[in-house]
Amino acid sequence: GTHKDAYQVILAGVKGGPKEKRLAAQFIPKFFNSFPELADAAINAQLDLCEDEDVSIRRQAIKELPRFATGENIFRVADILTQLLQTDDTAEFNQVNVALISIFKMDAKGTLGGLFSQILQGEDIVRERAIKFLSTKLKTLPEDIMTKEVEEYVFAETKKVLEDVTGEEFVLLMRVASGLRVLQTVNGRQQLVELVVEQADLDQALNPADPDAVDRLLQCTRQALPLFSKNVHSTRFVTYFCEHVLPNLSTLTSPVAELDIQLEVLKLMAEMSPYCGDMEKLEANLTILFTKLLEYMPLPPEEVENGENSASEEPKLQFSYVECLLFSFHQLGKKLPDFLLDKVDGERLKDFKIRLQYFARGLQVYIRQLRVALQGKTGDALKTEENLNYWWLMTVLPRCNALIYWCQIVLTLSWKPVQKTEAVAAKRLSSEEMGSGAATKKQITPLPRRDARQIYNPPSGKYSSSIGNFNYEQRGGFRGGRGRGFGARGNRSRGRIY
Repeated sequence: GTHKDAYQVILAGVKGGPKEKRLAAQFIPKFFNSFPELADAAINAQLDLCEDEDVSIRRQAIKELPRFATGENIFRVADILTQLLQTDDTAEFNQVNVALISIFKMDAKGTLGGLFSQILQGEDIVRERAIKFLSTKLKTLPEDIMTKEVEEYVFAETKKVLEDVTGEEFVLLMRVASGLRVLQTVNGRQQLVELVVEQADLDQALNPADPDAVDRLLQCTRQALPLFSKNVHSTRFVTYFCEHVLPNLSTLTSPVAELDIQLEVLKLMAEMSPYCGDMEKLEANLTILFTKLLEYMPLPPEEVENGENSASEEPKLQFSYVECLLFSFHQLGKKLPDFLLDKVDGERLKDFKIRLQYFARGLQVYIRQLRVALQGKTGDALKTEENLNYWWLMTVLPRCNALIYWCQIVLTLSWKPVQKTEAVAAKRLSSEEMGSGAATKKQITPLPRRDARQIYNPPSGKYSSSIGNFNYEQRGGFRGGRGRGFGARGNRSRGRIY
């Protein structure tokens, strides 16, 4: 009884001055296990110290919180520490992180219960920081803490949170889920893809005028891309892009002002296309893709009687757009090899060949002009923005050239790293072979390349108009997720709820 009275005096010390509070912050947890009947009073007293005006007292109280994490108290302590993540004091915030990691080592599942409780029900700032904590700290924990059972619990709780998230939260939670060892299998990656499919709302038609809807699709597609493989197919996404995105490409509303939304969509489509499985409406979707390709491949200007072009300017050739569309068409076309010969009428096929030949000629002209522009320039002269753009173009344009002669060629996209496996180049077809339709059937002998290509990073900005009339259009890249709302999360409780 005497000891109990003494412990109650210590608990009362939280109402005293700074010295009494500092002593209480140390002795309340030290003798906590000796007085189970005073557990609630002790925890509440320590919480009062965690909210003290004196930051040094708060840090001391937070540092000792893990000592209360025994038995049934683990969930409560984790819940409390999660709420304390909202502090703006850097040292205090770091102390909370250290405390959370320490109780993870005691009971990972119980700690996760407290974290997910606040993510689902806590204040917005607490939810945001708890999700960031999970996305950065879980991957650092060893396997003896993050067991299969614990990881399955994380995935189950993550799926609950994903029912109502913002764009930024979605990206962070997918980082959490995709980092789980239990999901590093074909079946695991397929589960992750299905999770993204659900978020992407692929059962609904796309409203191209809604920037939130466009942003959602872009975010989800980017999250799904690393998961695709020869065993985990991109069919649903590729089908959706063909049926709902490509027909509305020109009317898409960009979620980011600097983003070339049309090029971004086409790049995503191209990157997904190699992993597309069996498609129900393959011919119809190939037709959509073929039609869109023709839009970006202009006809040569008409000639007047004296043989000169009737227009003062040559049509603009948009190399990046055509690269993406040709690559996607090549990947899907392999599934229906007779598409151009049997599914496209003669006049349209002839029109396509004319456009293709004109584009190829323009490409060669542009490459020659770039070589002239770079000739004799070395050192600092090559480091100017204009010359760097020329140099980058000298990397991307040959890729476009290879795509034009795409039969039997192993192709890569210009903005993707070159694989270390043996690269191949294609023997160029003559204009007569292209014009006669032989390009669709002629067997091409792969030749080993002497050097691997440099990785192409598409530059932003406009290029000098002084080099010919073949203007390469590229207006920058995606600036990153904006965290637009994926759903209007409901009102959450406010204030202290421990």
